[in-house]
Amino acid sequence: MTEFDYIVVGAGSAGCVLANRLTEDGRHSVLLIEAGKDDRSLFIRMPTALSIPMNTPRFNWGFWGQPEPGLDGRRMDCARGKVLGGSSAINGMVYVRGHAEDFDDWARDGATGWGYADCLPYFKRAERWMGGEDAWRGGSGPVDTCNGNNMSNPLYRAFIAAGDEAGYGTTEDYNGYRQEGFGPMHMTVRRGERCSTDLAYLAPARGRPNLTVITQAEVDTLLLSGQRVTGVRYRHRGDVATAQARSEVILSAGSIGSPTILQRSGIGPAPVLAGAGVALQHELPGVGENLQDHLEVYFQYRCKLPITVNGHLGWLAKLRIGVQWLLTKTGLGATNHFESCGFIRSRAGLAAPDVQYHFLPAAIRYDGRAAFAGHGFQVHVGPNKPESRGTVRISGPNAGDEPHILFNYLATDRDRADWRSCLRLTREILQQPALDAYRAEEIQPAVDLSDDEALDAWVRANVETAYHPSCSCKMGAVDDPMAVVDPECRVRGLDGLRVVDSSIFPTIPNGNLNAPTIMVAERAADLILGRTMLRQEVDVWQAPEWQHRQRSGIPLRPVPPGPPDPGPEGRSP
Repeated sequence: MTEFDYIVVGAGSAGCVLANRLTEDGRHSVLLIEAGKDDRSLFIRMPTALSIPMNTPRFNWGFWGQPEPGLDGRRMDCARGKVLGGSSAINGMVYVRGHAEDFDDWARDGATGWGYADCLPYFKRAERWMGGEDAWRGGSGPVDTCNGNNMSNPLYRAFIAAGDEAGYGTTEDYNGYRQEGFGPMHMTVRRGERCSTDLAYLAPARGRPNLTVITQAEVDTLLLSGQRVTGVRYRHRGDVATAQARSEVILSAGSIGSPTILQRSGIGPAPVLAGAGVALQHELPGVGENLQDHLEVYFQYRCKLPITVNGHLGWLAKLRIGVQWLLTKTGLGATNHFESCGFIRSRAGLAAPDVQYHFLPAAIRYDGRAAFAGHGFQVHVGPNKPESRGTVRISGPNAGDEPHILFNYLATDRDRADWRSCLRLTREILQQPALDAYRAEEIQPAVDLSDDEALDAWVRANVETAYHPSCSCKMGAVDDPMAVVDPECRVRGLDGLRVVDSSIFPTIPNGNLNAPTIMVAERAADLILGRTMLRQEVDVWQAPEWQHRQRSGIPLRPVPPGPPDPGPEGRSP
């Protein structure tokens, strides 16, 4: 077949959802095009092996950003999944929806119909939460979420207790009624195996006669007839082919792939296209703009007791873990090891948290190697609501031309001040009595946090991406000149074309991206098919006196040295 009702470009966190939902009633034919291969590798399936697929070229596009002015010219890795399941097949499996305010902000900023009450039914439809269904959580969806090994290592609960002692409180379910506070962390793991969107959505649909899946096929450009997109041209194992869409083409290639496909097709900012040698077909100045990401650092400490994962990094220990996992799908192989977490507000005047913690009972690098000899633990932390905005731009007309990715990290005074506050608050949390029995000397940052210049220099030299690129084809109102898609995910000014992935987020949520990307695809599938679920209004916890207190139960302390306070909304003029 060369003609289909729908063509979905990209079999990632969004594309697999669309392929399933658009074919489940049997009325529509769908072509799903994926540049990567299948995800049958044991290293993808085994949760503890998460560092391997992320660092394997077979599964990763291997993008790199341009030198970042705010990071002393450092270039940052931008790993993106190139495999069935996309980034859900190579990510850390952390499952965070974001705060209700994130989605209400979307609606207030012009993404009508994407408030929390609109999105909640789709979050619930997507997930199978180990705690069962309630007003906030889904209990029978395709994506399994759990707490791994249920915090069997005592360090997890000590970290939660430290956050409570610091005055932030605890939460039983940060994806439910209350995000703010410290508690168990959730992961996309099903019976000891990674639950990617390929496993959750695509695998159950693969036998349907109205679904065609092509792998190792990279889309060059969209086909246009006037102001209508009619299909795609792609390369499949060296051959050039085309496919026609009777209804629509849907880009789900991610926050790097979707804007670059649009730009190669002549859709985007005129100066960018001219500079890349691409003829302008439809000017949309927002394509590739508004790029956002999360940064993070590690606080690392030596551990007084030999109870950390660092004691299981030798080849014999890894062999035992692997054998147990292969035979029973249990043990240390069945978790991503991020089993406790925290969400806090960095200052008074914020209605919702803006800082996130992932706790790991190990001192380890992203490549899976120990950070130092002996036992240790670490906390991943970073501000989650940056002001800085970057760009994704093609460098030439061909699919093989490396995109120019500039995140423009730490470009504003507010972003730099947020990092200072974040690190000072974090050290305070980690010095609480609950961790005294485990905490030895601090390995990093090990810098004088009262010295703004030293702190800023350490951040510039040590921050790493959290691998959350988003917002590069933002959704917005018709009067927003930088909006690429309308609230029904339709590309403005063109017929037969939508974008459905994390690139259409207006702003980055307070958390990891996989869960909200799946939700967006669930809701977009209904919009495409002309239906929507009823809004669901629920209560959401908000800190008492949040306008005046930085944490519940503890009065606002003196503001640490830094720029002047930006006001009650936490925004620079």
